[in-house]
Amino acid sequence: MGLRHPERTGGSARRLRRAAGLAGVVVVLALALTGCSDDTEAGRLGMPEIVTEQGQDNLHLWQGAWIAALATGVVTWAFILGAAWYFRRRNDDEIPVQTRYNLPVEIFYTIFPIIMVVVFFAHTVRVQNTMLEMDPEPDVTVTVVGQKWQWTFNYPDSVDTPDGTNVWVSGTGSDMPTLVLPVDSTIQFDLYSPDVIHDFGVPAFAMRMDVMPGRDNAFQVTTTETGEFKGKCYELCGTYHSRMLFDVRVVSQDEYDAYLDELASDPDHVSEEPIVGGSYAYTPVLEDLNDQGGDE
Repeated sequence: MGLRHPERTGGSARRLRRAAGLAGVVVVLALALTGCSDDTEAGRLGMPEIVTEQGQDNLHLWQGAWIAALATGVVTWAFILGAAWYFRRRNDDEIPVQTRYNLPVEIFYTIFPIIMVVVFFAHTVRVQNTMLEMDPEPDVTVTVVGQKWQWTFNYPDSVDTPDGTNVWVSGTGSDMPTLVLPVDSTIQFDLYSPDVIHDFGVPAFAMRMDVMPGRDNAFQVTTTETGEFKGKCYELCGTYHSRMLFDVRVVSQDEYDAYLDELASDPDHVSEEPIVGGSYAYTPVLEDLNDQGGDE
């Protein structure tokens, strides 16, 4: 058995160092790509600021998935580029071996993806169960009605007036409604549609759910911060789907109580039962556009 030539040994070491350096460049570039957003969003990997307890679990799942995908990409590209560099043709007289396998690497490529799928599945199920968990006694219940093409928000049994116990607000194509919620409270959204499938979602809650005719879906969130946020319909529901936008205000309990009192002082926003569609919550989009001189 002969000894390896010192120059060849040194050359192999240099090639390995170059391959490691190339892998390091790939890692740096990948990390740079994840930081393309501003500093406040970089750590969330593109996700908005989350202001609910349940949404934090969703955020952590998102971050973990990105980190795992990034690590997998770095390892894969390191193997590909490293092998192409290490086993390259070095001169005209030397042709690299064309048929060769590496049993440990092939086992790694087979077993590791299976482990990743199992881990992803387990964490996804755990987060899904957390997001769908329901408190039997929420602090606030809001009956959300999605219809062509706007939203109605009911606060059932929230006031006690001669005209009823439910207060509500509804929007139009040119006047978005505002959903007002108290902070540090568990909010239940009962979702109802009188026409087609919509989808109620607030990015800052990291949660959305289909609003389906004939099926009353529901979910809960626990608010953690005050502020103003945006909500929208996530389901392509028809011609004016893009106008199904609404504002969200998370306020203190005192401000929330004052808001309900303000709605209760106007008989046009009070009813005995939640408004779940029809003439009360009809959204005259076409009329609004015609009044504004629109051509849609």
